[in-house]
Amino acid sequence: MAVAVGIGRFVYTPILPLMVEDLGMTSSTAGLIASANFAGYLTGALVAALPGLPGSRRRWLIVSLAVGALTTAAMAVPSASAAFLALRFVGGVASAFGLVFSSALVLDRLSASGRPRLASLHFAGVGIGIAISAVLATTLSAQGWRVLWLAAGFVSLAAGAIVPALISDHAGTIHSAPSRERGTRPPLAGLVVAYGLFGFGYIITATFLVAIVRGSSELRAVEPVVWLLVGVTAAPSVAVWSFLEARTGIEHAFALACVLEAIGVAASGLWITPAGILLAAVLLGATFMGITSLGLIWGRRLAVGDPRKILAVMTAAFGIGQIVGPTLAGLIHDATGTFLAPSLAAAAALLVAAVLAMRLRRSPAS
Repeated sequence: MAVAVGIGRFVYTPILPLMVEDLGMTSSTAGLIASANFAGYLTGALVAALPGLPGSRRRWLIVSLAVGALTTAAMAVPSASAAFLALRFVGGVASAFGLVFSSALVLDRLSASGRPRLASLHFAGVGIGIAISAVLATTLSAQGWRVLWLAAGFVSLAAGAIVPALISDHAGTIHSAPSRERGTRPPLAGLVVAYGLFGFGYIITATFLVAIVRGSSELRAVEPVVWLLVGVTAAPSVAVWSFLEARTGIEHAFALACVLEAIGVAASGLWITPAGILLAAVLLGATFMGITSLGLIWGRRLAVGDPRKILAVMTAAFGIGQIVGPTLAGLIHDATGTFLAPSLAAAAALLVAAVLAMRLRRSPAS
């Protein structure tokens, strides 16, 4: 997860301001490149759900990690937007495959061994990957954005090389135990919509947070720590939200995380001061992987048999939200000079997701 998602998807955020300065890139172009990655993510999720997909989960996971690392490193080569779009699209496909197949493998094995709470360790990898990308950006930014992409690709390739030794050849086919919702008609539609709104709600801040900081002279002092703070708070957040979920129920935990994230997202547009941006970074890091893991675990519980299809459908809904968010935010920023309107729209989407989660709690099928 650190390689597939933490670096593969989110390393673009701390590198983006350097690319904008060097290439004269507009916010709409930057958002379009981000959306290309998420379009690839959506495509990958849909393909991963195909029942006739040949090969084992293990093989697809290993291939996806290698492709993700190579496309990350290749971002250092071109200067044309078309090439960036193509590379980020393929990288997005690899990220989705990595998330779907690694989560299916890990969640199945944890369920079979009676240790589902350890899923927090799996999802904590995203925060670790974000922290690594922040450290790379801080230490190598003076070398330019091309060096940063190469370094991120090299780290991803080295880390991904460890995975084959950790997953046996027989790990690809694991039949899960019946979930507690077997025999019911699970409210998957509401969960999928809420998860898609979450994808739209978090991604604008997750894409442009560092760019917002760099665009204000008042905020330059906190630039080195903002993205690192997101990663550091994201790494333990899944364990925290798993703890809360065990005591309050997954619906309450999901809704609360969405509300807290909405506050942080709104702060990134309304409170453009060091305190406001640091609050936005903390609340983003402390919630987005928690909501991601809670949503996938919730879907896994509602699954009957192989959870891959449900995980892929939810990932696809999440991907649609991510595609719309950066492009819309970039266009509005180019027109208005501010991310205020898209940030408030994103916060509203997160609040609606929270309401949907609580409605699912009252559903007879849940």
